Amino acid sequence: MITFSYKDDNLFCESVDLTQVADTEGTPLYVYSLSGVLSTLERFRRSFADYPHKLCFALKANSNSGLLKILAGQGVGADVVSGGELQLALNAGFPPEKIAYAGVGKTDSEIEFAIRSRIMALNIESMQELKVTAAIAERLKIVTPVAIRVNPDIDIEGHPYLTTGKSANKFGIPFSKVREAFIWAAAQPYLRPVGIHSHIGSNIVKIDPWIMNAKKLTDFIIHLKADGIELEHVDLGGGFGVDYGTVLTEQGNPLLLDPEVVIPKLIDIIKKSGCECILEPGRSIIGPHGVLLTRVLFTKQSRGKRFVVVDAGMNDLLRPSLYNAHHEILPLQYRNDKREKADIVGPVCETGDFLGLDRNLPPLQRGDLLAIMTAGAYGYTLASNYNSRPRPAEVLVEKNQYRIIREREIL
Repeated sequence: MITFSYKDDNLFCESVDLTQVADTEGTPLYVYSLSGVLSTLERFRRSFADYPHKLCFALKANSNSGLLKILAGQGVGADVVSGGELQLALNAGFPPEKIAYAGVGKTDSEIEFAIRSRIMALNIESMQELKVTAAIAERLKIVTPVAIRVNPDIDIEGHPYLTTGKSANKFGIPFSKVREAFIWAAAQPYLRPVGIHSHIGSNIVKIDPWIMNAKKLTDFIIHLKADGIELEHVDLGGGFGVDYGTVLTEQGNPLLLDPEVVIPKLIDIIKKSGCECILEPGRSIIGPHGVLLTRVLFTKQSRGKRFVVVDAGMNDLLRPSLYNAHHEILPLQYRNDKREKADIVGPVCETGDFLGLDRNLPPLQRGDLLAIMTAGAYGYTLASNYNSRPRPAEVLVEKNQYRIIREREIL
């Protein structure tokens, strides 16, 4: 579906005028489209046809409790990477048996919390973590399902901060050590190896890394059977790439990799293992269906450089400063004026505080409203109170109405 579009020169989310929302609720403000989220979720579901699977939404992308309750109600699971995210998932109603817990640095108390919660699997990232988990499980006298996270040394050829499956990355156990880890785990009275996990990166834009990873994991599972270890699931992680550049397409297709093309190819490989397939989409579900609204405070000129200072900053949306990430920026009132190049910068006391550099936009004036597009994922979850700035409110649009799902923070 088309989530955002201009109607009578005003930018709308579904059937809601974003100018009216900004004027009523103030800025900075995150706005999400429920219909967009649910339509993308349905695309992922269709892609599996009747193959056994679980979709586990990655809370690190967006952990708003209102959104999480809706997703839990849709029957999906949760991918969590901290004790805090596990608590949010349980509070939102995700069944424990649909929760996978990854994370390279779990504390003892977090491991105990996960074991007591009887989740689907703890994704183990090192031999030392495996031994600590075994000791805690034995102390609690709870047989604990574990999946081993493997590092397959696969390059997604993306931003180095978004690559998690290369040998130089901190995540997972090298393939050369994984068999040893499974054999050790299978011999422990309070561990039950149930799966293998591999998340190779985020915002993947090519299909080849997915195929390589699926083949490596499937071959390993088949060979592991010779050791008498039968796994229940193969967890391919997440990482479906999102198109940050084209935001108002007539096709309403914001994904660079189509799950309805990619997933059937993965299933053709994985089915040889006889295992259930788990995917952990996050950015691809929510990213394209959220925007950050901001208002122009001032404009200024300096030696031929034009700056547009807005009321949203790097504490509200860190991705441009952290990754030099690109987000399209659109005026809420469309004007067919001659474009001029400008840096869209925030109020935070850092030179790196920008939302977009050298952007061609209509001449902007104090009070004009802008939408930072494709900001539904890793926007609010990366927000902070830097410079003692309160975090923005969040609203959810459904057809022709909206509701606040997180109040604006008051310090």
